Amino acid sequence: REVGLCKVHPVGAITEGQEGKNLAAIGAMKAAGAVALSEDGKTVVNTKLMANAMQYASDFGLICLCHCEDHALVDGGVVNEGYHSTLTGLKGSLRAAEDIVIAREICLAESLGVPVHICHVSTYSGVQLIRDAKKRGVQVTAETCPHYFTLTDEAIVGFDTDTKVNPPLREEKDRLAIIEGLRDGTLDCIVTDHAPHHYDDKNVEYDMAAFGISGIETSFALSYTQLVQGGVFTVEQLVEKMSAAPARILGLEGGAIEEGGVADLTIVDLNEEWKIDPALFESKGKNTPFKGRTVRGRVKMTVVDGEIKYKE
Repeated sequence: REVGLCKVHPVGAITEGQEGKNLAAIGAMKAAGAVALSEDGKTVVNTKLMANAMQYASDFGLICLCHCEDHALVDGGVVNEGYHSTLTGLKGSLRAAEDIVIAREICLAESLGVPVHICHVSTYSGVQLIRDAKKRGVQVTAETCPHYFTLTDEAIVGFDTDTKVNPPLREEKDRLAIIEGLRDGTLDCIVTDHAPHHYDDKNVEYDMAAFGISGIETSFALSYTQLVQGGVFTVEQLVEKMSAAPARILGLEGGAIEEGGVADLTIVDLNEEWKIDPALFESKGKNTPFKGRTVRGRVKMTVVDGEIKYKE
């Protein structure tokens, strides 16, 4: 899965009762270059299994990236439980479905003395759980995404399936808490949670549509417009959230411009104002709820390991 400007790939499976094989598998993955373990968007239900995964990962200097969702409590919910779910008749999902698993992962990290990373935080209460844990010295890091600090669940009233994302868009108090969590360091980084889908996967009834937003090509501009132009961050602080912090959390080189360093660079025109048009995306996934939105900050070029990979 994508974290900021770094890539983490799904790395096999940890199976209950197979400790020897699990350790050997993780060791092999570490040797092959794996930097993290993830359940790839499907929360581990068995708490003992999750504890083992976190301990095994830590033993090899890796970190678990956790999608936090109590499946039983979600119970088929597709949007945030609240006024707008009632208004639209769409089945809601409680914040508690996310918060309960955030709390579990924090408790495990604290009890085991190992690090954990919480993915795509969307709730005000989740931000507070992480803030309190950090104050106690728990080794927890966390991320959020542009759609959680630029949109609320009011966006679902038009039944645009491009607004369907997991975890769901929340309410204004959640959006403001996410911004404050980024500002005070509770949330360490901004990621895309890039989830491109074919047109047919979104061009169906809301309940049947795939979850996810195609986020790579809008992430910087949305973040720059909302947070830097909005007076929350300096551009240097935004770069820290989108590049340096993800690299540091994953123990990767990068996130800095220095002689002899990795030449992974993004060149941006901070003054250019443009309108988001998914038809012009390089990605085959055109699913974005931001179509038609005017933003500032245009990516002109990306360089990976010294090679130009994209140029406008």
